[in-house]
Amino acid sequence: MTDIEKCILCPRNCKVNRNNLKGFCGAGNSVKIARAALHFWEEPIISGKNGSGTIFFCHCNLMCAYCQNKKISSGGFGKNISTSGLSKIFLMLQDMGAHNINLVTPTPYIPFIIEAIDSIKPHLNIPVVYNCGGYEKPEIISLLNNYVDIYLTDFKYYDKALAKKYSLAENYPDFALASLEKMVETKGAPVIENGLMKKGVIVRHLVLPSHRNDSIAILNLLKENFDTDRFILSLMSQYFPPENLDNFPEINRKITTFEYNSVVNHALNIGFSNAYIQEKSSADKIYVPDFDLSGVDLIE
Repeated sequence: MTDIEKCILCPRNCKVNRNNLKGFCGAGNSVKIARAALHFWEEPIISGKNGSGTIFFCHCNLMCAYCQNKKISSGGFGKNISTSGLSKIFLMLQDMGAHNINLVTPTPYIPFIIEAIDSIKPHLNIPVVYNCGGYEKPEIISLLNNYVDIYLTDFKYYDKALAKKYSLAENYPDFALASLEKMVETKGAPVIENGLMKKGVIVRHLVLPSHRNDSIAILNLLKENFDTDRFILSLMSQYFPPENLDNFPEINRKITTFEYNSVVNHALNIGFSNAYIQEKSSADKIYVPDFDLSGVDLIE
């Protein structure tokens, strides 16, 4: 299942030999990352006081039109490192006082991540966070059960037409729901100790301009399929339109206060009382990390 010689790690099932070719995501036969550092802009139960030990992987199986990280998701920036180098980064972040190891867009690199964790497992004493776009396969989530403690997953779209239009993934809603079911099944209800998450699932949803009704449909879907105490909902207002969105004028702006509040109020009204509600002031490009190879440049 994790063989990159016939890659089927994500729902796109490219089946390419990544030793010679690259699939949809653009990842090759080694780990490529753009930043490894303490990160303070996740949910409070992830960032805590010391920060989350965040590793930003390059390439992504979702080419979202509005991606804030295009420099690394499709722009080619980053540094190739060995699997042993990845292990060193895990331990470096732990030594820096990170509350967890936060793997951002890790899907193309699952075989390497498993190998890296296996090599240092007796020495890694903090939770591992799988921070993904939600376009995952349930069988891969099952495979990760002994390696991942926390899933920090997006649920981007209810409408398949929107998923196709903005992320070239018409089947996104089906896989997002199926993989979330497996995440909740394998991790159980959230475990929080001293204000920090140790195990469980956080479901993020970024409200898009012009599409509050799709956000409300997602909330209804989650309510229909899960008890609200089985995961933590995180509603995000930080949408900031990147450059070159002329072909998508309906999302070429920030969301309005009305749009965001209508989604927040619906979430509260249907029982998501423990949700994280992001401040609307978060919609600013200053919250996009600097991809400057911080931490990565220390690894040979």
